Amino acid sequence: MQQRRIKPHKNIRPISPIEAVEPAKAPKRAVEKKRKKLKKSVKPVIRFFNSIFTVLFFITTTLAVAHFWFERTITSAGPLREDKLLNISKGKTEHQIAEALEREGIISSRYLVLAHQFRDRVWNVVDKHNTMAFKAGNYRFKAFSSSKEIVYTLRGGASELISISFPEGLTSFEIVSRLRNNRKLTGDIINIPAEGTLKPDTYRVHFQGSRNRILKQMALQQTKFLDAAWQRRQPNLPYDNVTEALILASIVEKEMGPRDNPGNIASVFINRLRLGMRLQSDPTILYGKFGPSVSWGSLIYKSDIRKKTTHNTYQIGGLPPTPICNPGSVAVEAALNPKKTNFLYFVADGKGGHIFSNTLAEHNRAVMKWRSIERRIRAVQKIEREVLANSTGIESAPISTDFNRGRMRSSSLKSVDLLTPNGTLLPQRHPTR
Repeated sequence: MQQRRIKPHKNIRPISPIEAVEPAKAPKRAVEKKRKKLKKSVKPVIRFFNSIFTVLFFITTTLAVAHFWFERTITSAGPLREDKLLNISKGKTEHQIAEALEREGIISSRYLVLAHQFRDRVWNVVDKHNTMAFKAGNYRFKAFSSSKEIVYTLRGGASELISISFPEGLTSFEIVSRLRNNRKLTGDIINIPAEGTLKPDTYRVHFQGSRNRILKQMALQQTKFLDAAWQRRQPNLPYDNVTEALILASIVEKEMGPRDNPGNIASVFINRLRLGMRLQSDPTILYGKFGPSVSWGSLIYKSDIRKKTTHNTYQIGGLPPTPICNPGSVAVEAALNPKKTNFLYFVADGKGGHIFSNTLAEHNRAVMKWRSIERRIRAVQKIEREVLANSTGIESAPISTDFNRGRMRSSSLKSVDLLTPNGTLLPQRHPTR
């Protein structure tokens, strides 16, 4: 019988005898198939997040390097070789300011400053008070200042300070006029402060600072000073409050000469107040005549003395209703702590001071002495005018010297009797000067 030859199946692989005796492998489970499918589905998600993290890492690294470079650049020394002043006027934009800084050689690049501003604004989104803005002013930039230092200087508004001086004895009107005429300040002044409420002094203020803010500062300083000085006053003074003391201090201020003892001036008026005598102060005539816009160098005539005004102490008893100027601290202290004297009169001595007298007879002798001095002064002035007219060919106006204030002024003298060094008419009865 012929045997049938079986052809091997194409998928059947012949095995060796060793493999034949080995146990057969178990069939693959369905769980392993599911795992493979799951791995295939998870791989795209992992690749996506890996890409995201890679991009974020690259961006973070780039920003860190850029931040390090930027901070190093803006904190490094600038190109300025020596201190420099620069005026930043109001209304300029940050771009204009940065251009000016670069043009003046204060910074190396305007873009560094603008980038610094942009970065800080991004980090400080909520900036209700606009603290990042550059402020106008007159700035002094130090040599080799970094861009960062300059930015913070402009933000802080720490501009160069300017000095404004207000001498003792100015009226509030005169102080306001000085502020209005100062082009380095800003703001309109609507109301003129009350007389005597501003403290004369030298004030350090910001360039293009507010005029009204300076007035408030002066008023605050005067209030503080008066409150403290009132606590140091002598007992039994002839006024009830600090306002009355301020009124008397303003009169002392205008009567006082550069070589005077203000305590003696104050004692004359206090003694008169205690005796019920009129103060008879020439500056009160001028203030009553002209008001706050008074011209202190004006002549005083008999008609002015006889004219009754709110402040003319030749015609009213006691103190005038308001101060006649803003007195300095020396005059205020003198009014609150006067010398203890019996003086009732004083007249100019021609040397920047006064001669004080207890009685009218003593005073009249002092007046006669002053008249002789005055005649010599007038003679010298006449010679000086003639010399000046001959040298220039122009007839000059008469020159009168203010001995008590150390000023020179030109005035047209009319027919009067006797003139004080201030050009004022000497009263003929019970003069205090």
